[in-house]
Amino acid sequence: MRRFQLQRHEDVTGVSGTGIVAEGVEFSTGKVVLQWLTETSSVVIWGSIEDAIKVHGHGGLTELVWVDKDNFNEFTA
Repeated sequence: MRRFQLQRHEDVTGVSGTGIVAEGVEFSTGKVVLQWLTETSSVVIWGSIEDAIKVHGHGGLTELVWVDKDNFNEFTA
């Protein structure tokens, strides 16, 4: 899994503000968990990073910034 942040450059809705507005994790399966850092916080599960950005990217006004730049680590039980 690898971590990321959503950095909003312009808040078109007036709800979440600007700067780092959410933290997330992308799992090796492609599923994504996103936690909002806003006053009204929530946790959302997405089927893919593309789906999350489609809704929250606001046409490029919100940037996905990878915290973990490495590829996924394989898990062996």
